[in-house]
Amino acid sequence: MSTTVSTDLPQRRELRTPLPGPRSLELAQRRTAAVAAGVSSTMPVFVARAGGGVIEDVDGNLLIDLGSGIAVTTVGNSDPRVVAGVQQQVADFTHTCFMISPYEGYVAVAEKLAALTPGDHAKKSALFNSGAEAVENAIKIARHATGRTAVVAADHAYHGRTNLTMALTAKAMPYKKGFGPFASDIYRVPASYPLRDPAGMTGQEAAARSIAIAEKTVGADQIAAFIIEPLQGEGGFIVPAPGYLAAMAAWCRDNGIVFIADEVQSGFARTGTWFMSEQEDVIPDLVTTAKGIAGGLPLAAVTGRAEMMDAVHAGGLGGTYGGNPVACAAALGAIETMAADGLLAKAQHIEEVATSRLREIQAAHPQIGDIRGRGAMLAIEIVQPGGIEPDAALTGAVAKYCHERGVVVLTCGTFGNVIRLLPPLVIGDDLLLEGLGVLAEAFDELA
Repeated sequence: MSTTVSTDLPQRRELRTPLPGPRSLELAQRRTAAVAAGVSSTMPVFVARAGGGVIEDVDGNLLIDLGSGIAVTTVGNSDPRVVAGVQQQVADFTHTCFMISPYEGYVAVAEKLAALTPGDHAKKSALFNSGAEAVENAIKIARHATGRTAVVAADHAYHGRTNLTMALTAKAMPYKKGFGPFASDIYRVPASYPLRDPAGMTGQEAAARSIAIAEKTVGADQIAAFIIEPLQGEGGFIVPAPGYLAAMAAWCRDNGIVFIADEVQSGFARTGTWFMSEQEDVIPDLVTTAKGIAGGLPLAAVTGRAEMMDAVHAGGLGGTYGGNPVACAAALGAIETMAADGLLAKAQHIEEVATSRLREIQAAHPQIGDIRGRGAMLAIEIVQPGGIEPDAALTGAVAKYCHERGVVVLTCGTFGNVIRLLPPLVIGDDLLLEGLGVLAEAFDELA
């Protein structure tokens, strides 16, 4: 599948210095003096430009981007429609606060969300700044609409870094350690994790397990919401067994529980459909979005059933910067690019190309216990050969090998043993395969 890349940045990997180079090292010293140590970075280089599937650092090195800023630059960096919309909006005005004096861009984004999210029911949206903020407000809406307070989340979940979303997030380090106490009335159930579930467990059986624990430990009549990532992100890019999400959604519907799909990472063409929920035949009551929605600018949303969204009193939702006009302009440009340039089909193509190459690598290396994902949201889980014991040490070494050779890959997983691949949807096949070739070299060298 051919790809038109709207950038003058060469689409190749080229290392002109060791990584990090001298200019990055100089900036790292300034960073150490000025930036809090708790803010870490995966790569030791500083960025000068980015476009297509390439990042250029301040030393002129060209790196293959298989991370997209954690699934944010889905349409590529500096997409022309995003740039044009942002430039025009900046020239017109940068901020008025929608809660004070509204503007069309916010309304237009809400209209797009109503049209694109799963289901043909009446929907409304509220816009925010980050995925965590969207999740936090989805919980507020669910509690207000139901009059209940309990919230059920899943094992391996990641929902953010605010106090409430840390409570929803399953992984302690680095997200929760030392930051408690957390918000109360949050409960956790096992989700579907095919690699680690009992052999042969179906999606329906995994759902029955989740439901039994929720009903026993909380009580269905006390639960305001069940929240889950349809394709779990930081927890390990876990794709549930077929039928799991649909069974959970049906249980929620039967018991007056709000089903919240956290599509912050999996939404907006990343998995080959507008939203991952579509692939599981699930129509959520509320959907949270962020990351890929606005081509790199901070924007997030809660979109849901109109009657639920309208249950909250006037002034109960909002925020000074929520739905910033510049970010809204960027979102409208990004959504247009996804539709006009066929990026949903491109995500499916990336899955075909990448999965085929990853299967070849797996055939030579029994340390790869699983290959999974959808579209351009793919991962490999690394284990001790002959079982499913996580191998976080090898995972870290493979990622480091790739980084030193100019390929940006990310790790994730509750056990720290998953390498995730999130290339921009505008990446060319040659560049994608070159990046995966470096990954193969890493296993050849280290496994």
